[in-house]
Amino acid sequence: MTRIKICGLTRIEDVHAAVGAGADALGLVFYPPSPRYVDLPAAARLARAAPPFVSVVGLFVNAEPTVVRDTLAALPIHLLQFHGDEDDAYCRQFDRPYLKAARVRPGMDLVQYAAAFPSAQAILLDAFVDGYGGAGKVFDWSLVPPSLGKPLILSGGLDATNVGEAVRRLKPAAVDVSSGVEASKGIKDAGKMRAFVDAVRAGCFMNGE
Repeated sequence: MTRIKICGLTRIEDVHAAVGAGADALGLVFYPPSPRYVDLPAAARLARAAPPFVSVVGLFVNAEPTVVRDTLAALPIHLLQFHGDEDDAYCRQFDRPYLKAARVRPGMDLVQYAAAFPSAQAILLDAFVDGYGGAGKVFDWSLVPPSLGKPLILSGGLDATNVGEAVRRLKPAAVDVSSGVEASKGIKDAGKMRAFVDAVRAGCFMNGE
């Protein structure tokens, strides 16, 4: 069954709506330039609103190690997600499971990229755009190799209209959505979250999962 992460949450009511829709994981953004950035007091309130068995994921971009450690000390984070130019040594120093994002573009050897992060739990594939994050853009799924050697998490421009096809075609371990379930940047739409989860489940059903 493809798992579902809803990222960029900034409000308690959106945490409750995401969980109610069926999200398996909730993403909190600790990258200050992002419109979905949350500071530590706000993030702690959001993380503590997550029920048991729903994972809290902390997203960082080229953060100083002390920033990551201070965040881990301040709130319950189950999984780290790195979207910058971090290497494997940087990512594994926190003794916490982590995901490493790849910004996909033609000519990129994704198998080689994944091999450079042997301690990663999974590789997250996102669109290549200026800056960090996929900016709601879909990349060419034909660039994804049959196997990365690591579990695949698919991101980049996903919403209820295309995620079912993505699940059917790529059979990712998980999908990650942010702007595709928003009313505006950082403000989630409960109806869009429900529709997204339903579309993922429909895609899994078509795959016999």
